[in-house]
Amino acid sequence: MVKHRCRLRLVEVKDYMAKIRVHIKTGFGEIEVEGDSAQELLDALKSVTPEFVGEVSGLVSSKVVAPGRAGLEGVVELTTEGPVVTTREKLSHYEAIGLILLASERRTGTASKIGDLLKSSGIKSMVPARLNEMTKRGLVFKPDPARPEFKLTMQGEKWIEDEVLLRLNGAGG
Repeated sequence: MVKHRCRLRLVEVKDYMAKIRVHIKTGFGEIEVEGDSAQELLDALKSVTPEFVGEVSGLVSSKVVAPGRAGLEGVVELTTEGPVVTTREKLSHYEAIGLILLASERRTGTASKIGDLLKSSGIKSMVPARLNEMTKRGLVFKPDPARPEFKLTMQGEKWIEDEVLLRLNGAGG
């Protein structure tokens, strides 16, 4: 089940008719639902199903994430199981993990999933140990400590995009 944070706010409109708005924070941004009455707002909220949020998330991801993946051509290939490192250039385990996370949906992954993708890439690594070290370096974090997923920090994304991909694309071109 997807958890969302909501915030209710009463908004005054020019003709002095009060409107009620709810802001729903999602993984891709914020959805705003508005109604003239509490019942109208409830009816509108009922139309915001998990399927709707999932479809919007997919559309937003395809528009926003695709351009960022342009630098991954020849370095990472997206497969049905997830991103696989395809470059022949020498990579550290940290770089390979970072590339997989950068190319992953929501830029997250569990240690076991990352390990499987590295294995498919022909790279053997003790992923949990590398993720622990990357956490200490500020490159990855756990968005929810209760879940096993790791995500690139902004610093980690910047490192992969500005240093690793620049080096790999410079070496290939």
